Formats: sequence, structure tokens, C-alpha cells
Amino acid sequence: MRDPKHPRKFDEAFKRQIVELYDNGKPVSDIEKEYDLSHSTVHRWVRLIHESGSTRAADNRTPEEEELIRLRKENARLQMEVDILKQAALIFARR
Repeated sequence: MRDPKHPRKFDEAFKRQIVELYDNGKPVSDIEKEYDLSHSTVHRWVRLIHESGSTRAADNRTPEEEELIRLRKENARLQMEVDILKQAALIFARR
């Protein structure tokens, strides 16, 4: 039985094999039982591979999502710089 605290990891080749079985007409219910997968997992892999050719999250991001990730990283870096400068100002103000 599956352990929700330790989800299983599947490589890209396995996911493609499952999608190929689906594309060749094998019913999702048979794939689920045979490989112990959930219905939503199989359909998600099928959708992602048909849309972009990959199940990797980075390959399926929109340009807006990429920009949001970049801006969040930049915001975190700038916030760290501000925090460092605040600490330095306190140190130099004491002297």
C-alpha cells in the first residue's frame, strides 16, 4: 500500500510508458490496477505529455510563471540586502 508520507518517484521513461499504454487504447482502470497508480496521476501525465511533451514542472511553466519565480528570487535577495544594511547601520550608529 502507498505511504502518503513517502510518495513514490517515477522517472520520465516510466511516465511515457504509461502514456503510451493509454494512447494505445488500454483503459485507465486497467493501468491503475496493474501499476498501482491513481486515476488523477495517469490523467495528469497524459495531459502534460500531450501538451508539452514532458512531465517536468519546469518544462510546463508559462512565461508568467517563470517571471513570477524570477521576481520572487530577486525580492528575497533584495530583502536580504536590506536586512544586512539595517544591521550594519545599527552597528555603525553605536560607534
